[in-house]
Amino acid sequence: MKDELRYIGQKVVEKKIELAKKVDFGTDGQLMQKIAVSKFPLTERVEYRAKLIGYFGEALYEDTEIIKERVSDWAAKAAHVAINDHISLSSTLRGIYSYRTVIWDVFTEELEKRKFAPITMLDVSKIIDPLIDIVCSIIGEEFEKHNHNLMKVAYTALEELSVPVVPLTEGLAIVPLVGNIDTHRAKLIMDVTLHEAAKLKLTDIIFDVSGVPIIDTMVANQLFHIVHALRLLGVKVMLTGIRPEIAQTIISLGVDFSGIQTRASMKQALEEIGILKS
Repeated sequence: MKDELRYIGQKVVEKKIELAKKVDFGTDGQLMQKIAVSKFPLTERVEYRAKLIGYFGEALYEDTEIIKERVSDWAAKAAHVAINDHISLSSTLRGIYSYRTVIWDVFTEELEKRKFAPITMLDVSKIIDPLIDIVCSIIGEEFEKHNHNLMKVAYTALEELSVPVVPLTEGLAIVPLVGNIDTHRAKLIMDVTLHEAAKLKLTDIIFDVSGVPIIDTMVANQLFHIVHALRLLGVKVMLTGIRPEIAQTIISLGVDFSGIQTRASMKQALEEIGILKS
């Protein structure tokens, strides 16, 4: 039995380039279009396909664990190529299953020529099918990592948009805050405003909190820390949009805002600065 597996495996390895050229994705038009404009040259693509086919052949007579490592490395690189070529996960996986067809073509041919025992077919399947499963699993994981990173980048960009630092004149910017402020967002507000203050060489920042529905102890303390941090950079801060109920809340919480300039509205602050005419 082992001799039969070795013979088939060696035949697959010998014909790997020929077999790689027979890998056909013709039923997937989208995949074929992506491959046609790929940055991965066809010759290199054929060689890379042949490498996987060779691993499948070697698995029939070499140490399976070693082959699993090689197949896993192959799958990770294949996933990155597919991602860079904007090929979907479903098309990539369908492409992988087409390798099974070319392997079985060789096996069927040799089976007829040499009259191998029927159980040999089952043994080949038991070795190669799990390797194909590994390839598909690794590719799926790499796509998942890529999508997670894209979502993380998009979420970070969205978060930063929630802290708009809008320059008005040289040295002056406004930061209109809208929505609830939790610990995470408070840290983001501090990071973004400190970075933009240094980048834009700001001397004054106006925080408008009229769009913040609730200012509790945590929010009040976070705003105080943000103001203090900006002061250390030499930036003067003014808070606008302090509604009467918020003012009462701040007083009842005992947070010392006595050293911070506050105005009822952004309009009032801009009039005092001279940006708007009253």
